[in-house]
Amino acid sequence: MIAKDFRGTLKMLAAAGFQTIELCSPVGYADSGFAGLGKFKGVELQRMIHEEGLTCASAHFSIDELRKDQDGRIAWTKDLGVAQMIVPSLDGQKNPTLDDVKRAADEYNRMGERAASAGIVQGLHNEDFELTKVDGKRTYDLLFQLLDPKFVKFQFQVSTISDGYDAAEYFTKYPGRFISMHVQGWSATTRKIVPVGEGTLDWNRIFTAAKTGGIKNYFVEMDWPLMKASVPYLRQLQVG
Repeated sequence: MIAKDFRGTLKMLAAAGFQTIELCSPVGYADSGFAGLGKFKGVELQRMIHEEGLTCASAHFSIDELRKDQDGRIAWTKDLGVAQMIVPSLDGQKNPTLDDVKRAADEYNRMGERAASAGIVQGLHNEDFELTKVDGKRTYDLLFQLLDPKFVKFQFQVSTISDGYDAAEYFTKYPGRFISMHVQGWSATTRKIVPVGEGTLDWNRIFTAAKTGGIKNYFVEMDWPLMKASVPYLRQLQVG
């Protein structure tokens, strides 16, 4: 739908009550429906987003496209008017050694330093590689030790609670290390993603801890019916 009717998609999001979006790079996410946005300049996308009453706070990129042309992708991001660049994963080994993790972290620290020099915050989501283990220790926790907080922030995927990764625990354990989170409701009973406010997650606890973690933005990331059903709960949620 994004490729076929980007403006229509924006209208749908705004009508449902969303205010801010996170975009995906038409280069790194070409196979996920974003290739159609490649015909627009960043500033053109920004204008369409603003005309529909929305803002764009962040964008996702594959680490591979940053390896090939980080300067070019930074230029596109700045043209879009965004200051947060996130990669879904460092794309490392499925069964990494500590040296594998160190090499991945060193590479991303260099990318983060380059982004910072351009006024961009480089962030890391937690997908496949980040959920592996090294000698019984979580790769994700090792990355908090190895990635330089001056150059890399983290974006937390709330649904990783399905693998035992508790958002509030991480926000509290690593204060100030986060920039954003992807929000999903979760039912421990059915082990399925549900609208935010349903299921078994304590959202007051999560959002309270998010302040400690340093969260600046949150993005509801689910199938459209679940996203839309999450808006009323999020609208009334009061966090002390």
